[in-house]
Amino acid sequence: MLCQRCNKSQATVHLLDIVPPDGEKRERHVCEQCAAEEGLTVQKHESIGAILDGFIKQSSKDQQSVDEVCPDCGLTFREFRSQGLLGCPRDYEVFSKPLAALIERAHDGATHHIGKVPARLGGEPSVHAKMVRLRRQMQEAVALEDYELAAKLRDRLSEIEQL
Repeated sequence: MLCQRCNKSQATVHLLDIVPPDGEKRERHVCEQCAAEEGLTVQKHESIGAILDGFIKQSSKDQQSVDEVCPDCGLTFREFRSQGLLGCPRDYEVFSKPLAALIERAHDGATHHIGKVPARLGGEPSVHAKMVRLRRQMQEAVALEDYELAAKLRDRLSEIEQL
């Protein structure tokens, strides 16, 4: 699809404008150059590999864990950081401390996988998953100094805990 503004370049930025007063929705498709001219910033998409690589490289600046060696496969944490792959199941035990920090960082402080429920099965998250989500939202609200929302989330969390 061509840019609707210049009709020259490929449209790569897709916008949905909601126009007051009745909330009419208008779709626009523009190229990156026209978007920049309108003052819109376009975020570049990074591959998941590049994101994980960034997490790995920024995790654990502790020299001891970097030089730790798995006795079974001989992999060092430094090699894991450069390759992004563990060598054997024992690596999880040997590198538990730096891996825990990496996992926490990648999952916004969460350390336990609580899973998802497929939509076709009702998509209803577990009570534990709801509580984790509410706690995270409450922390975000406090960080943004939205104390009214934080109080509402706290109350909802209390209701769930009473069940």
